[in-house]
Amino acid sequence: MENAEQIAVEVAYAKPDEQLILKLEVVPGTTLQQAIEQSGILDRFPEIDPTRLKAGVFGKLKKLDQTLRAGDRVEIYRPLIADPKQVRKQRAAQGKRMKKGGGDLEA
Repeated sequence: MENAEQIAVEVAYAKPDEQLILKLEVVPGTTLQQAIEQSGILDRFPEIDPTRLKAGVFGKLKKLDQTLRAGDRVEIYRPLIADPKQVRKQRAAQGKRMKKGGGDLEA
């Protein structure tokens, strides 16, 4: 039986308006990169740049040559649109100017 020599993994990718989780059967020793390629997800989402790919397993960033274990979920990460530190600074500045969140409780 061929399945006895394979392990089940998932490859996941999410956009703001769509997410996809593909279930795969791969041979033991398969890497993150190989699972991504075998899943066909790069064909379905041409915006994923394989040369700048960031991926992980269950929310933890991993190298693409990391070997997968049975049950692993490979997650492909999109590049950040904005620097989170800058966004926080902008929100803080806006909050001070607009006096959001706080306020005088005295009437």
